[in-house]
Amino acid sequence: MSTSLDSFKKGEKIKRRKRLMADVTLTKEQQDTLGEIANISMGSSATSLSALLNNLKVDITTPKIELIRKSESLDDYHNVCVLVHINYVKGLSGSNVLILKEDDVKIIADLMMGGPGVAAPGEIGEIQLSAVSEAMNQMMGSAASSMSQLLDRVVDISPPKTDNIDVESVKIFERLFESPEIDFVKITFNLKIGTVVDSVMVQLYPITFAKDMVALFDKKDN
Repeated sequence: MSTSLDSFKKGEKIKRRKRLMADVTLTKEQQDTLGEIANISMGSSATSLSALLNNLKVDITTPKIELIRKSESLDDYHNVCVLVHINYVKGLSGSNVLILKEDDVKIIADLMMGGPGVAAPGEIGEIQLSAVSEAMNQMMGSAASSMSQLLDRVVDISPPKTDNIDVESVKIFERLFESPEIDFVKITFNLKIGTVVDSVMVQLYPITFAKDMVALFDKKDN
């Protein structure tokens, strides 16, 4: 029964994607540019995270770009995930969200607190969220610095806001990500931390923000 339900949901998701692609598109060139920006900025983020984890090897690579509706943002997650809301205060106008798996957040927090990198049972606590918030602040600060060089303008962010939410609570997600847009660019990265994390991390941009960023990049090169 569950298999049939999963197949039905998958079919409906494909149909929604096709309707979306009919409404909103990114050219191949725009997608390539976004991939380049994402790869370079997240490369800097990986270096910052490594420094916080006692120089443990960190790789954030191979961005995969898709177009989705905001309501589909949590479709690939189960139970609880952690949202990191990044707001740009200089150089770019808008915001984006990082989505991390619950166990990955627990492992990162454990490593930051001197542990071996274990996902402890139970809910994510305030200490873990605080540790990961600091990690995300350092990572996205480095990403903003890289974007400053790529776009030839100063790019700065406010301190990221971190929340853990039940993936069934789409309305809570939509309230946390206060964007009136429903069309989003989803960038999925491979996330590897030493031998303790082999996972994915997702970044979401409102599509107009993504297009504005590409336009700035192209303008700088012209």
